[in-house]
Amino acid sequence: MEKHLDQDIEVLIVEDEIDICFLLTGILRKKNLQTTFVNSIHEAQDLLAIQHPSILFLDNNLPDGYGVDFIYQIKNSHPLIWIIMITADDAIANKNKALKAGADFFIGKPFTIDTINKTIDTVMADVH
Repeated sequence: MEKHLDQDIEVLIVEDEIDICFLLTGILRKKNLQTTFVNSIHEAQDLLAIQHPSILFLDNNLPDGYGVDFIYQIKNSHPLIWIIMITADDAIANKNKALKAGADFFIGKPFTIDTINKTIDTVMADVH
């Protein structure tokens, strides 16, 4: 039986490359997920103060800092959020650092639509 995803599941994308924001938004909307994107840690902090997304895609190299350094703060204020780190700097040391900090998944760039879909399917099996 296929699960139908609810429109009330929100996803926040924290990514400074606009084309990746649009690509992820398109992929996620096909799964009937609500998406919002911001381009910096500061913007994400402001949004997370008033919204409670279930899933967060987080780039590592952002204009105002490293996403991996922001994970603890996110998990502290939103302990149930799923964090999916996406970065071009996908060395094993960075992956381990992100996962140790609290990221649930780590996806290197460039990524495939299939990789995003499989990751979201895994998360959604637990969200529902």
